[in-house]
Amino acid sequence: MVIQISNKTARRIFLAKQGLSAPPSRALGKPDLLQLICDLGFVQVDSISTVERAHNQILFSRNQTFRRDHLRQLLEEDRALFEHWTHDAAIVPTAFYPYWKHRFARQEESLRKRWAKWRGEGFDKVFDETYARFADGGACLAREVKQADHKSGGWWQWHPSKTALEFLWHTGKLAISARRNFQKIYDLSERVIPADQLAAEVSHDEFVEWACRSALQRLGFATHGEIAAFWDLVSPQEAKAWVADNRRQLEEIEIECAGTAKPRASFGFSGLPPKLQDWPEPPARVRVLSPFDPLLRDRNRAERLFGFRYRIEVFVPEHKREYGYYVFPLLEGDRMIGRIDMKADRRAGTLNVTRLWLEPKIRASAGRMARLDAELVRLARFTGVSEIVYADGWNNST
Repeated sequence: MVIQISNKTARRIFLAKQGLSAPPSRALGKPDLLQLICDLGFVQVDSISTVERAHNQILFSRNQTFRRDHLRQLLEEDRALFEHWTHDAAIVPTAFYPYWKHRFARQEESLRKRWAKWRGEGFDKVFDETYARFADGGACLAREVKQADHKSGGWWQWHPSKTALEFLWHTGKLAISARRNFQKIYDLSERVIPADQLAAEVSHDEFVEWACRSALQRLGFATHGEIAAFWDLVSPQEAKAWVADNRRQLEEIEIECAGTAKPRASFGFSGLPPKLQDWPEPPARVRVLSPFDPLLRDRNRAERLFGFRYRIEVFVPEHKREYGYYVFPLLEGDRMIGRIDMKADRRAGTLNVTRLWLEPKIRASAGRMARLDAELVRLARFTGVSEIVYADGWNNST
């Protein structure tokens, strides 16, 4: 029997799985922060800080008592978290490190061949020399292994040591030990990753089982393609085989999509509560999400669930942008209600709001605008600025 789940219930399920249904003002200690990240699976890292770094904003949007220093301690002192790759650079619980060793192995052969072809024969020597630099000299910044006479440029102009550094990190031989002004400090993995996780081994079957099961747990419902894409650790074929092998534990689910889109056939674990009242109602407040928030990472899934089409336009030429360089999505309760363009000017101590776009049929009511203003006050305080400055004509919805 196929279980029918309404669109509103599906949104509630996904919001709960993404940590956006819990009270955002509850006290969040360091152990709670670690648990939150474990529940999410990972938190994406990005260098853009138009208002706030992506990882900080992702966590703050879920709990306004989040402290940046707790995250730093978990990464750099407790070593309960490490930085590596999912679909992009991310902060990941170190308890998951043994499974990442399978990613390292898969990357080893493909990257070595690809980058050796790019750089020419004899490039393995640069890998070995770069590794020896860390083995003999200890942790250092990427720029400290750069050749003195090399000019900076795009990836095609990487100096050989930069290429080797990326290879050694992607294949698990180096790890990010800390950051200084957001610049990565690398060291040998055995000096960064706790010995028990570093030594732990899991079989290929255990790896696939964990990757697929843990992905579906965090998604609530998914296709085999969505299961594979969650961690980007296994292939769609491996996820499809896992679904087939575990059919007794899974139920077929039909998800009602937003708008006129056809229902989406998915899978969920047996016993997934199918009724709206089975899932917590998200807080009614407005929240500004990071463009890299995991709720929206899968753009197509977000569009099906919320009827909200969102794309980052950082790499879109300015004259072709629909909204702006780095526009923030707005969540209210269980609905995506719009997007806002703003930037923090820390020297001036201001949060400069340039433009607001509300979604069709979303009114700029007095209550909604008051909730948005309250969220901007919270975000400004977290960002470290004291005043919100609205540009003339900023509200495009009035």
